[in-house]
Amino acid sequence: MIKRTLCFSNPAYLSMQNRQLVVRLEKHGSEPERQTTIPIEDISIVVLDNPQITLTHGLMAALLDNNASVITCDSHHMPVGLMLPLEGHSVQSERFQEQLSASLPLRKQLWQQTVQQKILNQAALLRELHSTETGNMTSWVAEVRSGDSTNLEGRAAAYYWTQLLPDMRDFTRSRDESYPNNFFNYGYAILRAVIARALVSSGLLPTLGIHHHNRYNAYCLADDIMEPYRPYIDRLVIQTIRQFPHTAEVNTDIKRCLLTVPTLEVHIGGQRSPLMVAASQTTASLARCFAGESRKISYPEM
Repeated sequence: MIKRTLCFSNPAYLSMQNRQLVVRLEKHGSEPERQTTIPIEDISIVVLDNPQITLTHGLMAALLDNNASVITCDSHHMPVGLMLPLEGHSVQSERFQEQLSASLPLRKQLWQQTVQQKILNQAALLRELHSTETGNMTSWVAEVRSGDSTNLEGRAAAYYWTQLLPDMRDFTRSRDESYPNNFFNYGYAILRAVIARALVSSGLLPTLGIHHHNRYNAYCLADDIMEPYRPYIDRLVIQTIRQFPHTAEVNTDIKRCLLTVPTLEVHIGGQRSPLMVAASQTTASLARCFAGESRKISYPEM
């Protein structure tokens, strides 16, 4: 069963009773006070997007105990915080040690695979959306070296972003909140939470990356592993832009679209799978690589 992603954008009081998330919405105008319940075991991600949301410590502990991720948003409605459980696997200590002991050559090989699949997925999306010529990207995949020492990821990204939005010639992909960067940023934040949750479930440290090593980044490994998944978010954003061509803000309608990230259909291991399930397959394969049982990460293919 695919677990639920919940987003709270209005003032609410969130508590727990009988292993149920109790949502109490305050009286607003002519609308009466409302209350509903959701089984905690059915929840995977909770997005808190209003400064007037109150939740109890008991609820927070129960969500984390159930391996749910809790995302908090800033005044611009963009995700700024992510809370994950400390324990997510029965042999977590053993897997931590295997991850910490991973050799540099292994990490470089894993990053090579990651970059190759990311470029392949980007090329596939360009062909799907615009019938773009991607022979150059296919050739770059074969040229990616261990650790991507020649930065073919960057070269492919430069070409990809010039082709992805042909109607927005002045668009520059960045982390600022200009349209449509705000759509991409929001979708990536949800994806990051999904991947981080999967890493914890596989007994891995989201902080210790195979490539990213920013000292201020608590989710380096999540940022590594999410790379081949990004084109799925890009496709979703393009679909959202087409559905709401005159909307530039991340409003309720846009959130409703972008919060479907965990349920997006992907192809992995020759089968169709929801993205959230595929993420767990990817992180489980990564754990096997760290344990010396495999040399290949299982990534989705577009």
